Amino acid sequence: MQPWTTKYLPKNTNGIQGQNKAVESLKLFLDNFPKQRAALLYGPPGCGKTSLAHAVAKERDLELIEVNASDVRNAESIKQKLGPAMFQMSLFSKGKIILVDEIDGVSGNKDRGGLSALRKLNEKTQFPVIMTANNPFDKKFSALRKKSEIIQFQTLNYLSVQNVLKRIAKSEGVEYDEIALSSLARRAGGDLRGAINDLQTLSEYNKKLSKEDVDELSGRRQKDTMINALMRIFKTTNPDVALPALDDVDEDINDVFLWIEENLPKEYKKPKDIARAFDNLSLADVFRGRIRKRQHWRFLVYINNLLTAGIALSKDEKYPGFNKYTRTTRILRMWQWNMKTAKRKAIVSKIAAKTHTSSKRVLQDTFPYVKSIFKNNKEEAEKLANYFELDKEEVAYLSV
Repeated sequence: MQPWTTKYLPKNTNGIQGQNKAVESLKLFLDNFPKQRAALLYGPPGCGKTSLAHAVAKERDLELIEVNASDVRNAESIKQKLGPAMFQMSLFSKGKIILVDEIDGVSGNKDRGGLSALRKLNEKTQFPVIMTANNPFDKKFSALRKKSEIIQFQTLNYLSVQNVLKRIAKSEGVEYDEIALSSLARRAGGDLRGAINDLQTLSEYNKKLSKEDVDELSGRRQKDTMINALMRIFKTTNPDVALPALDDVDEDINDVFLWIEENLPKEYKKPKDIARAFDNLSLADVFRGRIRKRQHWRFLVYINNLLTAGIALSKDEKYPGFNKYTRTTRILRMWQWNMKTAKRKAIVSKIAAKTHTSSKRVLQDTFPYVKSIFKNNKEEAEKLANYFELDKEEVAYLSV
């Protein structure tokens, strides 16, 4: 079965959703090559970075040489795999593009010298190099950024995601509920790739998509949605953009406080901005206390205004860059979570080893699909169990 994310890859740049500025910037980079030899595309997962590289290569009839950064984690492997591609003419006697995907996966002791080797190759490459990353503003990427054209991708709004899902559903003959499709798009948090995978997981076997089906996947998308909300709040000074940021977030209000408290200092740098933002957070907490004591639920409106527009307007100007937003995690909660997910981690590790994919990518894209197969198709499940060498307990876990 072909993944729908592959089947419905845009055939040209017109098919890239919601990234007009990024599309034009990449075209300009290619037109001006070799003025700048490498481009670094960055933005949240599933926003179209890799798809744009494929689309622009097809549109210009260029060969695309794609390498995932997790497969070239040190200087030697980078030289062996990327060196020939960057300096040898295509077998088809036409130009080509070198795509190095997910470079922010290159980290740790094993990767010593890898980024430096990539930067040096980029400086001499005979063909355009396109790199992708979720967050390229880590210090380790500073030298690479200086030698690259930086192109930002925006978080996709849910309407853009919904339009693509609707087109795919119609093409695949999926009978869908409008509310369910809209909910799936909203829960994706701007991750179009994840939303397409979810649509395929939920509807491929019975060709139907219901609200109940979407609710089952809410847990996987919850964190992404909150991160999207934080980006809206922290990355704008426009109250109209910030105010609805929490409207579609499936999080308890107490957890929202923790998210903001944890990540605000990562985003705001000026002392005055930080002080004003925490003043708004503190005032929102006062209203939360009044709700607890007096059950005055109308104060939720004030809490929402303070947590969104209040914090957004606390800064004088937007801060550049992209930060990794994280949730406050207590030690006990971490232990409980690890105990609960130990079996899933073991399964993900086996799938990752067999498919030569990162555990993170397997957990995000592949695992829900595999779990759906085990629940709905016993014949295919047996084949997968043998291929991935799963034991009885792991098969039982996937079948529930």
